Amino acid sequence: MSDSVRIALVQMSGEREPGANLNKACARITEAAAGGAKIICLQELFTTRYFCQTEEYEPFGYAETVPGPTTGVLQRLAAEHEVVIVASLFEKRAKGLYHNTAAVIDADGSFMGKYRKMHIPDDPGFYEKFYFTPGDLGYRVFKTRYAAIGVLICWDQWFPEAARLTALMGAEILFYPTAIGWAMSETSDEVRRSQLDAWKTIQRSHAIANGVYVAVANRVGTEDKLRFWGNSFVSDPFGNVTASAFESGEEILFSDCDLENTGFYRSHWPFLRDRRIDTYGELRRRFID
Repeated sequence: MSDSVRIALVQMSGEREPGANLNKACARITEAAAGGAKIICLQELFTTRYFCQTEEYEPFGYAETVPGPTTGVLQRLAAEHEVVIVASLFEKRAKGLYHNTAAVIDADGSFMGKYRKMHIPDDPGFYEKFYFTPGDLGYRVFKTRYAAIGVLICWDQWFPEAARLTALMGAEILFYPTAIGWAMSETSDEVRRSQLDAWKTIQRSHAIANGVYVAVANRVGTEDKLRFWGNSFVSDPFGNVTASAFESGEEILFSDCDLENTGFYRSHWPFLRDRRIDTYGELRRRFID
């Protein structure tokens, strides 16, 4: 591992054909590698459009094993360019059992493992509970060639417990493959700005509270009743946004992460030192009456 690593977030729109999305992602990975990126993160469910807006049976046909055909393509690409790849996929674990899963591939092309999304939303336009079983692998850290990374997925990003536990396991960078946007029926600019600001704020707070980098790869474009808001970004451990993508348009976002900053910020703001772990037992309760 080195002290500084260049990362890249691939912000794409979704095509209707999975093969077209895979080809586009591979081209973006190649471009990111040419730009010096060593760790490259794709958006949530990058091989498909965001099918969770409705409850239908046809999208189950998109699911595949992980590792499987798509990870095989990415493994060859990772080895060719010596890059780490984070890729969110629709995993078919068994007949009738599916997950929203992020695969992590190391720079030699080896399959390091996977993280299964833990927090599954069920809201208008985001009916993920119909498709995905909650993850059962726990929170994970992958010690890649270039950095120790944690991977969480979209709805996970709103939960400080997930970020904390992954950071406590040694993550230096938290990656969040994401698919989030505005409902087309929401026309208030004020509401849209507030939603986007809340999304950025909660994730910057994870960076500050845990002394880690946070990197968020979102999708763009309009799909059915959702307009995805892009704005992929990277925050340093002090909450400063070091790189940010546009609201619309495909983009490869680069950021150089100085991993020494983790120790620097944690020593200056010693939140981990001052945690009162003996008082947090009630966190295991759903609600305190």
